[in-house]
Amino acid sequence: MDDSLAPESALTIPRLVFRAAERYGDAPALEDGDIRLSFRELETEALRAARAFIAAGVEPGDRVGIWAPNVAEWIFAAIGLQCAGGVLVTLNTRFKAPEAGYVLRKSRAKLVCTMTEFLGTDYVAAVASQDLPDLEGIIALRGESGAAMQRGGGAAGVTGWEAFLAAGEGVSEAEARARAEAVDPDDLSDFIFTSGTTGNPKAVMTAHGQNVRVFATWTEVVGLRAGDRYLVVNPFFHSFGYKAGWMSAIMRGATIIPHLVFDAAEVLERVAKEKISMLPGPPTLYQSFLASPQLGDTDLSSLRLAVTGAAPTPVELIHRMRDELGFETIITGYGLTETCGVVTMCRFDDDPETIATTSGRAIPDVEVCCVDTDGKEVPRGEPGEIVVRGYNLMQGYFDDTEETRKTIDADGWLHTGDIAVMDEHGYVRITDRIKDMFINGGFNVYPAEIENTLYGSGQFAQVAVIGVPDERAGEVGMAFVVPAPDHVVTPDSVIAWCRENMANYKVPRRIAVVDELPTTPSGKVMKFKLREQAEAQ
Repeated sequence: MDDSLAPESALTIPRLVFRAAERYGDAPALEDGDIRLSFRELETEALRAARAFIAAGVEPGDRVGIWAPNVAEWIFAAIGLQCAGGVLVTLNTRFKAPEAGYVLRKSRAKLVCTMTEFLGTDYVAAVASQDLPDLEGIIALRGESGAAMQRGGGAAGVTGWEAFLAAGEGVSEAEARARAEAVDPDDLSDFIFTSGTTGNPKAVMTAHGQNVRVFATWTEVVGLRAGDRYLVVNPFFHSFGYKAGWMSAIMRGATIIPHLVFDAAEVLERVAKEKISMLPGPPTLYQSFLASPQLGDTDLSSLRLAVTGAAPTPVELIHRMRDELGFETIITGYGLTETCGVVTMCRFDDDPETIATTSGRAIPDVEVCCVDTDGKEVPRGEPGEIVVRGYNLMQGYFDDTEETRKTIDADGWLHTGDIAVMDEHGYVRITDRIKDMFINGGFNVYPAEIENTLYGSGQFAQVAVIGVPDERAGEVGMAFVVPAPDHVVTPDSVIAWCRENMANYKVPRRIAVVDELPTTPSGKVMKFKLREQAEAQ
């Protein structure tokens, strides 16, 4: 690892940007359409944004949301607000208005940076429809900002990005830099929301220093280096696109090339045209490449690094990624939002079978073991719950000490709820989940959250959601619903309501309207019975 990135250097994300400007200077840092910036110019843009956030009244510790797709302004805003001492709150671009409203209310966001339109959704209007008592303003990163919008009895002004930056010209660059240098490695850098078995999304709090340290290790294991051209397909709102994405690229001097919406043919074309060398993604991304009719006519000789995970990876896929797509290094791993995104990783010299069938071994200075229901470590080769302890653990769930205590025990072990088998070399193979969470096309889906949303409609007396196998997405949701008295529902009407009120990946693809749900004597739904019913259909 570079000495400059060693843990003792106590970096923060703003200082990481400043060091990259010193080290990589005029090398290309970011390419997004007409926006082409060197590392020095990226530092300048970040400080321009910091000046604007300071002028807007952002104080250290204030939360600022970003609800937008992968665009250059997302990066400027994130680094700028962090330079001002603010805490980044990421919002999933697939959210519907009520879901975004919950995140902004729960985090008590002071400002939100968003878009006037993306894929047919007016994000500004969506924010306007929510009751957000702590929100003081909306910044439109792209698009026409329109007039001030009314919110409740007051008004939250909508400001375009250039106008927002212009308002910061009264703050000197020296003041912004001083504010950025004052950010401490132990200060919070971000809230990334995750859901749990309670069904209420929780804000995972992590700090600057631990994130930089985790991804200094991650980038070293992967082999990311200066001059790499990194196509960031993974969304910026997720650790994979933010921390393992643009932040890691800045750390190692790679060029950030954001990608808006995944389309196999379009990404293949960009790989060839823009000489992409680094391309992480879920297994489905590479499977789409291999199935593309354009594959044989596309020059993929620039590809060098692949990082995958979030779903089972067939051994044959690893072989084909090397033989047909030309990747030199393929890494699989395992992590959670609660661990800054990383727990275990394979290494570059692991064989294809190990890469495909395991999620690697613990990163340095992090402890991982598998335990039984009493918290005792199980023998190697036997299944147990993965628990993690180390510097990568979250600072806790924001404003939720009870859930934090449930997740991190008195001895400092974070209980993941995932079942795995660990071999004699410390490599883990995920086999099951204690929680009901399932993965739809790489997105974690929590049945309890969907159940709570459906209950909130008033149409149902009982609801239970399970994950069922799906050839394309891996798993999809199946909802068993008992209609409320005097309500008539059909599978089509339930799906239609879900599409209006939740992100697409959460929408159940199968609906069973039933008279009752199987329950234990204490009234707990027996989901294993529902799985049996689903399999029988």
